[in-house]
Amino acid sequence: MSTYENRFPADREANRAYLLAAVSRVADALAAGREESEQTRRLSPTSVEALRKSGLFMLKTPREVGGAEAHPVVQMDVIEAVAMIDSAASWCMFISAAVTGATLSQLPDEAVDEVLADGFPFMAGALRTGGTARKVDGGYRVSGRWAWGSGVEHSDWVMVPVFCDGPPLIRALVPTSEVILHDTWHTLGMRGTGSCDYELNDVFVPDRFATDLLGAELLRGGALHRLGLPAYVVNEHGSFAYALGRLALRTMSEAAIEKKRGYLGGASIADRQVFQRAIGQGTIRMNACAAGMAEALERMFDSAAEGPPNPALATESQAAAVWCTDEAIDVVGGLFRYAGGSAVMLANEMQRILRDIYTVQSHLMVSDIGYESYGCVVLGLDPGGGLP
Repeated sequence: MSTYENRFPADREANRAYLLAAVSRVADALAAGREESEQTRRLSPTSVEALRKSGLFMLKTPREVGGAEAHPVVQMDVIEAVAMIDSAASWCMFISAAVTGATLSQLPDEAVDEVLADGFPFMAGALRTGGTARKVDGGYRVSGRWAWGSGVEHSDWVMVPVFCDGPPLIRALVPTSEVILHDTWHTLGMRGTGSCDYELNDVFVPDRFATDLLGAELLRGGALHRLGLPAYVVNEHGSFAYALGRLALRTMSEAAIEKKRGYLGGASIADRQVFQRAIGQGTIRMNACAAGMAEALERMFDSAAEGPPNPALATESQAAAVWCTDEAIDVVGGLFRYAGGSAVMLANEMQRILRDIYTVQSHLMVSDIGYESYGCVVLGLDPGGGLP
């Protein structure tokens, strides 16, 4: 395998500072592309280019191939920082980072060198297994259709988890040029993510680009890549949810002084005790979400220092992500009551936040089964796989 230069510091806090500085460098570009992403229902070219240059797609990539391989709690800070600028850019960033990191941790050297030959790529992919893979000489013939392909329209490679007649499940990586895109992303919220359906129709995937989804050897990466699913991605969804809650708190706090309710002028909502309570309580709740999610992740990550994480801690972390989402929904919905008539307009910031949080709560990763599984752990029962 080729030797890859790594620009990301190995020290955790230095890595965090480097990544947050990268967010700051592209903040203006992401803000500039935000409205175009919303209108075109896909991440704007301005935003895509900014993210490519920033290196943020490398958030979870193993250090052996030049990635940041950031601690899950560091990832939370980065995801929140981008979400406060543009929710769609943040979502596409962490989805791509997760797909890329998982894929490059298991591909053989020959395939990694080929994927990275023209620079670091933008990958998209699915979590839910679908389609079929038929074993043939030298590889597989893959067909199927997958949903929630966030960022797929701007990707270079696409990873798909597939049912197979050889190993029961494989992860197949294909160039995006071989993928059929379907314009299905007409949604309540998260409109700028371009999370459309995509399809493979009898595409040949060489053996070097297919790995056993359940039994593949980890070739690169440390504790982060030993986490497995859902532990590897729960931090993304938890931190994204409370970031939207904090964005709603900031938005309403900034508007409160000028915002008046009532037909004859009325008083500023900032002077109303009921609103002051909502802001104060909401801030505490979102802070509690961030602290609780981070604390669960610290223990889970430590448990993966030498091997797979403690299953009970992984289940707890998933439940924490569900809790972050539920709390954010409640806080955002409560604040929306004070936004007034202007909030019914599509361009209103509070409406966009409300639509976004109600859209992401539909994701598989924050299903109520996270609570059920953790409840089994608390009761001393078998929680099962942790995913529906």
